[in-house]
Amino acid sequence: MSNAMYNKMWHQTQEALSALLDKEPQKMIEPQRNQVFIFQTLATFYVKYVQIFRNLENVYDQFVHPQKRILIRKVLDGVMGRILELKNEMVELELTEFHYFDDILQDLKLAPQQLDIPIPKYFLKEKLEVIKGREKILAQILADSGIDTSDMKYPVKSIPFDEAVKLIQIAERARQGRLRALFMKQIYLQEYRAKQSKMLGKKVTDTWAAALRIQKVWRRFHQCKETEKLREEEMIFLGMNPPPLFNEVSATVIQAEKVDHLRNEVQRKHEEDYREALVTIKNDLKLIEGVDIKENLQDQIRHWFIECRNLTGTFPDYPDVEEGGSAIIFSDKTIQQVIEDIIANQEEEEKNKKKKKKKEKQPKKAKKQKKGTKEKNKEEDEKWKMSPSLFLPAMKEGCNAYKEIWMKKDESWNFSQDYDPELIKEEKRKELQSEIRIQVDELMRQELKNLKLAVDRERERPVKAGKKKDKKKGKKGKKKEKAEKKDKDLTADRTIESLYKELVEEGLLIQALKVNLSDYIGEYSYLGTTLRQVSIEPMPSLLDVRQLITLYGIWPLGSAAVHEKAPLVKSLLLAGPSGVGKKMLVHAICTETGANLFNLSCSNIAGKYPGKNGLQMMLHAVFKVARQLQPSVVWIEDTEKTFYKKVPNAEKMNEPKRLKKHLPQILKLLKPDDRILIVGTTRRPFDAELQSFCKVYQKIILVPRPDYASRYVLWKQIIERNGGVLTSALNVSCLAKVTDGFTQGHIVEVVKGVLTDQRIRRQIHKPLTAVEFITAITSMNPVYKEEEESFKNWYAKTPLGKKRALAITGGSTEKAKDKGKRK
Repeated sequence: MSNAMYNKMWHQTQEALSALLDKEPQKMIEPQRNQVFIFQTLATFYVKYVQIFRNLENVYDQFVHPQKRILIRKVLDGVMGRILELKNEMVELELTEFHYFDDILQDLKLAPQQLDIPIPKYFLKEKLEVIKGREKILAQILADSGIDTSDMKYPVKSIPFDEAVKLIQIAERARQGRLRALFMKQIYLQEYRAKQSKMLGKKVTDTWAAALRIQKVWRRFHQCKETEKLREEEMIFLGMNPPPLFNEVSATVIQAEKVDHLRNEVQRKHEEDYREALVTIKNDLKLIEGVDIKENLQDQIRHWFIECRNLTGTFPDYPDVEEGGSAIIFSDKTIQQVIEDIIANQEEEEKNKKKKKKKEKQPKKAKKQKKGTKEKNKEEDEKWKMSPSLFLPAMKEGCNAYKEIWMKKDESWNFSQDYDPELIKEEKRKELQSEIRIQVDELMRQELKNLKLAVDRERERPVKAGKKKDKKKGKKGKKKEKAEKKDKDLTADRTIESLYKELVEEGLLIQALKVNLSDYIGEYSYLGTTLRQVSIEPMPSLLDVRQLITLYGIWPLGSAAVHEKAPLVKSLLLAGPSGVGKKMLVHAICTETGANLFNLSCSNIAGKYPGKNGLQMMLHAVFKVARQLQPSVVWIEDTEKTFYKKVPNAEKMNEPKRLKKHLPQILKLLKPDDRILIVGTTRRPFDAELQSFCKVYQKIILVPRPDYASRYVLWKQIIERNGGVLTSALNVSCLAKVTDGFTQGHIVEVVKGVLTDQRIRRQIHKPLTAVEFITAITSMNPVYKEEEESFKNWYAKTPLGKKRALAITGGSTEKAKDKGKRK
C-alpha cells in the first residue's frame, strides 16, 4: 500500500472516530434501567472502538511523517484507554470477565476475526535497542555465574570410551548387514525372473490380448488420477481445501517484508531529522523574533497597568509565578477583552455579596428543600449511569487537531512525507513566548512596584504568619516523617546494576522465553450468546482468554499513558488444569512488552534470603529493580501454596507461606506510575484459603481446556509447525473429536513424539494418519469433566463468581453488588 492509501485510511478512521465521539455522550448521559439495552450500547461502542484501533494501529505503523505519527499516537493511546474503560463497565454490568458479541457482529456485518485485539508494534519497536542491551547483560551475567541457558536447553551426557566404541561397532555391523541383505535380494530376484522366462517361453501367447490388458490397466490408472485431480480442484474452489502453494511464502509477501524494513528505516531517519529541526528552528526563532516578542509583551502589560488604573483608580496586583504570571491575563485575549473581564469580575463580586445576605435570612426553607432532593437522588442512583471517561478529552483534542491541521492540508509539495517546518515554527513560537514571558514578568513586577511607589506612594504590608498554618504544617510534617519511615531505602548505598546482577545470580530475575501471544492458538466461541440467552454459562474459549491477557496485561504494561489513567490492574491470576498454557501466557506478556520477569514462586525462593530481614531485603530489591527497569512482571507459579489452608508436612521445610502477609502490602504501594504486574498461576486453586487469595488477585481468569474448534486448529497448526504435511489421509476433524479433554500440552507432546526426523522423511511415501497420533495419546490422562466442574465450582465462590451466580438465579445485579460490598 502507498502513502496515499494509508492517508485515505487515516481520514476514514478519523471521520468514524469523530462520529463515534459525537454519539457517545448523547447515549451515555441519559440514565437507564434496562440492563440488556445498556449492555448492547456498551458492546456496540466497544466493537466500534476496536475496529478504529485496528485501523489506527496499522496507519501508525506504516506512516513515516513524524508529526502525523505524534498525533496518531496520542489518539491511539486514547482509544486503547477507552476500550479498557468500556471493558471495565461491561464487567461491572454483567459480572463476568467474558462477553460475547455474536448478535452485534451480525448487525455490523463483521467477522469474529475482526474482533481480535492486536498488540501495537511500537511497544517493542520504540525500545528495541534497550531490550537487546538488557538481554546481552543478562546473558553475560548468566555465563559468568555458570548458569548458561543455552547449555541447559541441550544437555550433553558424557559416556565412557569403551561404551562409545561398542555403539560405533553396533552401528557399523547393522549397516553392513543391511547392505548384504539388499545384495542377496537382488540375486534372488534375478533367479526368479530367469525361471519365469523359461516357463513362459514354452507357452504361445496372443500379443493382441496382452496389449488390450495393458491398455485396460493404464486407462483405469489414468482415469483414477484425473478423477482425483478434478475432486481436489472442486474442493479448493469450494474453499474446503487450501490451494497447493498455500503454506509456502509467496514472492509478494517477501516483497512486502522488504518494503516494511525500508519503511522502518525511513521512519527512523525522519524522526532524527525532526528532533534536530526542533532545536535548530527554535534557536533561529530566538535570534530573529525573540527581541520583538519581548517588546510586544512589555507594551501589552504596560497598557494593562494604565487601563486598570483608569478604571479602578489603583494599579492591579501582578499574578504570582505559581498562578502562571501574566499568561493568565492575556491567554488568547486582546487588551479590550481583558478590560471587559475586569469590569465583569467587579459586577460578579457585588452580586455574590447580595446573594449571601439573602441566604442568611432563609435558612429554614433550605432544610425542607434538602429532604426532597435526597429522595430524588435515591431514585436517580437506582438508574445506571456511565462513569466519566479520562480518555475522551484526549481523543477529542486529537480529532480537533486533525480537523484544524491535517484534514484539508495540501501536501503535494511533501512527497517524501518529511516534517513540516511551519508547524514546528508555530509550536516553538509558543514555547519561546512562554520562556520570554517568565523573564518579562520579573522585569514588569519590579516596574509595577516602582509605579506604585511613585504614583500611589504605596508600600507593601508585611504578611502576618497565622497560627493555623503552622499547625497544619506540623501535621503534614508528621505525616511525611511516617511515610519516610515506611519507604526507607534498604539499599541506598547500592546501584541498580549491582542489585540486578544479584537477583540474576540468585535466580529471582530470569530470562523470559521468546513466545508471542499469537502462538497461543485458539478459536472464537460461536455459541456464547446463544447459551447465555438460555441461562447457561458457557466455558470461555482460548481466544477469549488471549484477549483478556492483551487487555489486562499487555496493553497497560506496554503504554505508560494508558497505565496511568485506565482502570488499574495490579494483579492477575491464571487458574486452570496443567497443560493449558498458563506459563506460556506469562512469558508471552514479557515478550510482547519487553518486560523483565521476576520469579517469586515458592519453590524458587525456598532457602534464599532467610529470616524476616532477609525476606524484606529480597522484596525491596525485587520491586526497586522492577520500578527502575519497568515494565516488569512478577510471576508466582503454583501460587495456591502461598495461601495454603494447611501446609502439607512434606512442604513445611520450604516455608511456602512466606509471602502471604507481604503481598497485600506490596499491592497497596504500587501506584499508577508503576508498570508492574503480579501474575499468579495455579492448577489447584481449591487448596488455597479463598478470602486472602481473592484479596491479592484483582482479576481471576479461568483458563479452560480447548473445545472442539480450538483442538481442530491446534492439531493442524502444531503438525505443520513440526514439519508434518496435511493430506487427505489425515482426518484432522476425527483427531479433534477423539481428543476431547486433552490439553494443548498433550497435543504438542504427542506431535513431537510422532514426528521424528525419520518419520518426516518418510511422509512422501507414507502420509500421516490419525491412528499414529491416537495410539500415542492413549497413554496420557485427559482433563475429565469432574476436574473441569471443580474449577467452575471454585470460580463460583470468588467475589465476581458469587455476584454472577446471584444475578443468574433471579437476584438483580444491584442486590448482588450490595451483598458483595457488605462482605
